[in-house]
Amino acid sequence: MIQTILGANGQIGEELASALHSNYTDKIRLVSRKPKRIHATDELFAADLNDAKAASEAVKGSSIAYFTLGLPMDTDLWEQQFPKITRNVIEACKEHGTKLVFFDNTYMYPQDGRVLTEETVFAPNGRKGKVRQEMAEMVLNEIAAGTLDAVICRAPEFYGPQKTQSITNSLLFDKVMAGEKLQVPLRDDTKRSLIWTPDASRATALIGNTPEAYGQTWHLPIDASRPTYKDLIQKLSEAYQKNFSYSVIGKFKFWVGSLFKKSVRELQELLPRYVTDNIFSDDKFRKAFPDFQTTSFGEGIEIIKQEQEKAKLKS
Repeated sequence: MIQTILGANGQIGEELASALHSNYTDKIRLVSRKPKRIHATDELFAADLNDAKAASEAVKGSSIAYFTLGLPMDTDLWEQQFPKITRNVIEACKEHGTKLVFFDNTYMYPQDGRVLTEETVFAPNGRKGKVRQEMAEMVLNEIAAGTLDAVICRAPEFYGPQKTQSITNSLLFDKVMAGEKLQVPLRDDTKRSLIWTPDASRATALIGNTPEAYGQTWHLPIDASRPTYKDLIQKLSEAYQKNFSYSVIGKFKFWVGSLFKKSVRELQELLPRYVTDNIFSDDKFRKAFPDFQTTSFGEGIEIIKQEQEKAKLKS
């Protein structure tokens, strides 16, 4: 049967399609408003998942549906659309007997330096975190009630190749590409838990195709070194053979920026995670899937470097 990716145009969706195609099936349906084929055998399905009927048709005939859909960093939009889309997808999966793999983030977790595990109690810091809590609890409630065969795959902040979007990518790797001074949010000496986006997608495909993994939450695997931004910039300097300078953006500068830029204003509730160590535990995954190989920061930086060099040659 078909495995369907809902929100197939994003970085995770595209890499998930590649992971599924390489390791599990060539029967893949890509769903988004304007889906784009990745493999010759991909089935394209255009749909707005705000519409319950469209969501049902998108899921119909699928053995597994992967929820990887993202929305722009707009709190009002998240509150208006994310819960509705999540409910539509859940009902569609229940209607068609389809398993749901729900790709999640960590916005609903407390941002106070504690070690984050799958058992950490939700304590969101702002409106976006509350939306993500609501979405996750919808899935968890269905699992608890036995009405949906589902699994949650949760990832910390991204870093990665191609069109990966994250604070780390925008303030470090994108600025390297642009030849600009690097920037660090709030502190350069706190430990960061970052996930390489292709690893996140490969692990999600693995969990989705492991029947005994369902009915629970999984933290996806990361490089266990958890470098500080200072460490990460040192790795960048070594890889590029260039001594990169950087500045630390303080709270006041973020506050001033929020007065003039909506994009900066939307980041405010996420800033506490950069003041303390961010320790995202993937112990459960590593014990269950000991053969899974994660990408080291050195390897990831080298891949990004090679991509940037190719892009410069084309420009």
